[in-house]
Amino acid sequence: MSAIILDGAMVHYEALGRGRPIIFLHGWVGSWRYWINAMQATSTSFRAYALDLFGFGDTSREPMHYSLDKQADLLNRFLEEMGIGKVAIVGHDLGALVGFSFLKRWHGSVERMMVVNCPMEYEAITARMRTAPATELAEWLTSRNSESMAALADASKVDPKAVAASLESLQADNLFPSVRNLGVPCLFVYGSNTPAVTLPSQERVDSLPMHMHQINLEGVGHFPMLDNPQQFNRLLTDFLALPPITNLSEELQLKEEWKRRVR
Repeated sequence: MSAIILDGAMVHYEALGRGRPIIFLHGWVGSWRYWINAMQATSTSFRAYALDLFGFGDTSREPMHYSLDKQADLLNRFLEEMGIGKVAIVGHDLGALVGFSFLKRWHGSVERMMVVNCPMEYEAITARMRTAPATELAEWLTSRNSESMAALADASKVDPKAVAASLESLQADNLFPSVRNLGVPCLFVYGSNTPAVTLPSQERVDSLPMHMHQINLEGVGHFPMLDNPQQFNRLLTDFLALPPITNLSEELQLKEEWKRRVR
C-alpha cells in the first residue's frame, strides 16, 4: 500500500508501470481496487495511478473535503506533490465528476479524459443511487460473481457523507457547461444496461463539440471495466494511443465501425 500525506491527511494510492501519467478515479461504490485490470492493461505504456478519494477506501475521512471542488483539490495537490505534469484522466461516475471539476480549474494540466457512466446532471442519477448504502449498491450494480464482488470489496468503507456531499455539489452546480468548450478531448463511455444513471439523449449526444464523443457499450452495466474488461481495456488503450486530437469523432472513425471493434 502506498500513501502520501497532503495537508495533514493520508491519501492512499497505487501505481503501476512507467511512461506518460494516467490517473484513474473511482466512483461512489468501491475504491481504487476495481481499476486493477485497467491499470495493468495501460501499464506497458503509461505510469498508471489510482487514488482513493476522501471518504473512500483507505484515504482519510475528511468531511470538510467531500465536495467535488475539494476532491479536485486533492487531485491537484497529489499531482503537485508527485511531480506529475500533464495527465490523462479516466473517471467513473463520481470520479468523472471530480475529473470535470479539476478540468474546469486546471484544464491546461489535462491531456485527455475518458469518463464512464457520468451523470450529466443531478436528475440523471437514479433515486436508489442517491439513497442506498454502497454495500447494497455493489450487489445491485454487478453480476455478483466473486471477481466483481472482490473488486468492490471496499464498498463497506465508503463514508455516506462523502456521497451526499458530492451529490449536493452536483445539484448546486452542473459542471458540463463549464468544461464543454475548453477544447480538451473527452470520450464519454456508457454501459447500455446501467440502472444507475440515465444515458444522455440523442439530442445531447449530437450537440457535443468535435473534441468530445460518446460511445454506448452494449451488454454491459454500470461497471464496464468489470462486466467486460477485455472490451473496456481495448477501447481505453486505443483511445490513449490516438495522436493529439482535434476532432475526436473523426479519429474514432465512423460510429458503427467503432462499435463493431469494441463488441
